[in-house]
Amino acid sequence: MAKKDIIELIEAERRVFRTARQSGDRALAWTALEREHILGQGFFGPHLRSHMTMLGYAVETRDGREVLGQVIRLSLAPLGNLTGRLPWGNTGRANVSAFAPMPYPDDLSEVLTISSGEAI
Repeated sequence: MAKKDIIELIEAERRVFRTARQSGDRALAWTALEREHILGQGFFGPHLRSHMTMLGYAVETRDGREVLGQVIRLSLAPLGNLTGRLPWGNTGRANVSAFAPMPYPDDLSEVLTISSGEAI
């Protein structure tokens, strides 16, 4: 799948997040942010943006554990992108290890492939 197609999927998840946030559906909002992270982690800008959005939402929802987790991840994400050592499929949340690869959700595994240690 081309980078532009993945970027479009990232933006679609961002729209789901905004709609869920406005309606007060925290579970769906976090799911959309996780999916945005999974899709964007192979791209420097989208990866950082996903963590910044997660941090902002954690502050908004007063989730101290998530705030701390996102601050840590914001410091790690650039290094991961620069070295190519990323935990592919990781949701990016504080409730999972920042270093643990995770299986892609079924529908995303169809659009994301892993070859030579890199996503896409």
